[in-house]
Parts: sequence; C-alpha cells; structure tokens
Amino acid sequence: MTGDSTAVALGAADATARVPGVAESATGGAREVARAAARAAGVEVRTVHDVAGIAAVTDFFSDVWQTPRSTPPYPAEVLHSLVHAGGAVHVAFDGGRPAGASVAVFGPPAGADVYSFVAAARASDRGVGYAVKQAQRVWALERGARSMRWTFDPLVGRNARFNLVKLGAAGTEYLVDFYGPMADGINDGDESDRLTVTWDLVRPSPSRPAPDAAARDAAPATRRAPDGGPLARRDAGDRHVWCRVPHDAVALRAADPVLALRWRHAVREVFTEAFAEGFTATRMSRDGWYTLTRSPEEGTA
Repeated sequence: MTGDSTAVALGAADATARVPGVAESATGGAREVARAAARAAGVEVRTVHDVAGIAAVTDFFSDVWQTPRSTPPYPAEVLHSLVHAGGAVHVAFDGGRPAGASVAVFGPPAGADVYSFVAAARASDRGVGYAVKQAQRVWALERGARSMRWTFDPLVGRNARFNLVKLGAAGTEYLVDFYGPMADGINDGDESDRLTVTWDLVRPSPSRPAPDAAARDAAPATRRAPDGGPLARRDAGDRHVWCRVPHDAVALRAADPVLALRWRHAVREVFTEAFAEGFTATRMSRDGWYTLTRSPEEGTA
C-alpha cells in the first residue's frame, strides 16, 4: 500500500455471509478495530458492487498509479469479474469521494486464505489505508478465512513499516521481477521485485516494537549499499539479518533510475540469500532497516 462518514459499513451481502468455524470473538474484535480505524481516519469504508462504484475505483487506481484513465491499471471489467467470482472491492469514502480502495479474492488452501489483489490510499493518508485493511479483515473472517496475503515493493520503506509493524504481518516470500516490465507512472523503468506478506487474521501480531538499533549497528556489515554505506548486517548468533533500503525509493527512481536499479539488485541479493536460509522479514525501522529473523527450527537444522 501507499498509500471516507465515520463508520465501517460492510454492506448487506457482507452482513449475512457468516461462515462457521472462525472464532466469533476474533470476528467481533475485528469489527471493533475496523470501526475505530474508520472513525480515526474520518472515512466510511464499504464494499461496492455497482457499475458506477467500480468505475470510480478504477479511476482512483489510475490516479494513484499515474496512468491515463483511458488505460487504467485495473480495468472496471476485471474488478466486476473478481466481485462476481466472490471477491470484494472495498472503498474508503471521504465526503463521497474515494480516498482508498482495495480488492480481495479467495485462494487456497480450501478457501482459508484471502489474497489482497491491490490496495491503495491517497498520499495524504490519515490512516485510510489502515481502515481499508481492517475492513478487508472483517470481510475475510466472516467468510471463514484465517490468513491474507499480498505483495508490495520491498524498496518502499513506508509500505514495509505499514505491513510489518502497523499490521503485524510477516514477509514470507521474495519474488524476483514478479510482474516483468511495468509502464505505469510509479514503476516505469524498474524491475518489479515484490515481497509477499502473510497476515494472520485470527491472531494478528500486535504492533511490533522498534528494532534494537544498538544491536543492529554493532553487528558487522556484510555488504555495502550503492551509496557507500552499509547495506546488510548479520548478528553473531546468526538469528538476524538487517537490510537497508533507500530513504525514498519512489523519488530516487524518478530522479536517478540507474541508481535505483542498483539498489534493487543489491537488496535482492540480500533477501534471496536470507530467504533461502529460512529467514522471514519481521520488522522495519523508521530509518529504513529491515529486520529478517530466522525461526528456531531453521536455526537448528
């Protein structure tokens, strides 16, 4: 995510689609969190199914990804099809205008996992993105899902903080050039590496504390970044790897795409090596450092 009327409205279809098996306490708690998030953001979040509502979402995504509205990144007919297949388009409305939106569909195993196809909020996000994700969580829990996955650009530190710290998800898979070449206004000229995050919907992790910067800085640097500073560090116990990303990858890509691509390749090497050893991404610091953690089982293998 990048990044409205003060309650989460889930829609008639959502209110009746209860599936046994998911703890009622988890679903009820999720509803309270979603309502509070929408109030804090000053938005109303609801699903849309109609032609006009989905067209407004299509235009919103075009604006976010800086593409002409005539060639949107997510055409209305595709969104209609996903809804018809049992997915959902959630929209955060601010005074009747979309301020955030997301699309989710069900996936394996046996419909217990939801895939968040796309989610975005305006840059002036007041917590809109958080409100949208919490509404998605309620929708998914009511239908029996227990986890949700989605991907994001691992170079964008603010999105990593939102996903790993604010939501408490974990980075579980590194995908090299996942989409191939992209031609939108945000990603044009870059390679489309993505990090998959997995979010436990029933027992989401609480907001994770800030990483121990002293322990990180005391660990030896194992790689250098394109700016000459340390790129990666590894602790002596082989339990943590830290990896740094540029301060503002989107601005860097616009200003110096060659340097941005060097960062892409450097970070890719750290992540693919660490993930092959059983690490997952668990945190992101405010100064742009990922924490990758290896589980005890992996560490003793």
